Amino acid sequence: MVTRDTPWPDGTPCWVDLGAGDIPKAVSFYSSQFGWTVRQGGPEVGGYSMAQLDGRNVAGIGPVMGPPGTPSAWAAYFASSDADATAAKIKSAGGTLLMEPTDVMDVGRMVFAADTAGATFGIWQARSHTGAQVVNVPGAFTWCEHMSFDFEGAKAFYAAAFGYEYGDMSSGGFSYATLLINGQQVVGGIGAYPEGTDRAHQAFWGVYFGTADTDKAVGLVTSHGGSVLRPAADSPYGRMAVVADNQGAVFSLISTPEDPED
Repeated sequence: MVTRDTPWPDGTPCWVDLGAGDIPKAVSFYSSQFGWTVRQGGPEVGGYSMAQLDGRNVAGIGPVMGPPGTPSAWAAYFASSDADATAAKIKSAGGTLLMEPTDVMDVGRMVFAADTAGATFGIWQARSHTGAQVVNVPGAFTWCEHMSFDFEGAKAFYAAAFGYEYGDMSSGGFSYATLLINGQQVVGGIGAYPEGTDRAHQAFWGVYFGTADTDKAVGLVTSHGGSVLRPAADSPYGRMAVVADNQGAVFSLISTPEDPED
């Protein structure tokens, strides 16, 4: 378990939120799935709601942003102590700003962008909202990874935008690296789609949530009207599965032991 009440270090995935076509439906799904308590937002924030575990913020649920027909999807946000400076780096590295640096009331300043491979992501400069207050426990954000067909190009973009270094984990037919800040702290992953993957797959940032029992969690997904995209399977890092909620938003599950103090 990691808890935090101060801004996350620059370059750290610090927040995740769901853009949902039907917010009440999403609140019902994820409250049942993860045991979240959701503080539902009013019309002044477009219904944007805060999901909590034991009173600590873990994720947001808000309206879909984009033109009509934009699907429900999870988004990852990266911490920045200067959103305007990070936005400038994103543009210099060849990325596209989908939302210019914007104040969100008194809670923070944000940017939304697309990288050179087409994956979208957010930047969050914390004020009163510092991001996730608990991670790496069942029901909370646990891992974030970028997948695309342009492994080297994506690495070059994020090195320029965030100053990442990389820990290479590639092997025969498999390209993957960890994102490092300060040359040592692992904050996420970046990989290439395997050879033979349908080219219709788009680049994206995948969001993982912890679970005490991956198989049980997958069963809950389907019982709540969701679907399984990749069945539960063991990995060196825990038992994993890729699923979609009952509005089609994709997320991953990974086994995360209960905190010993729980």
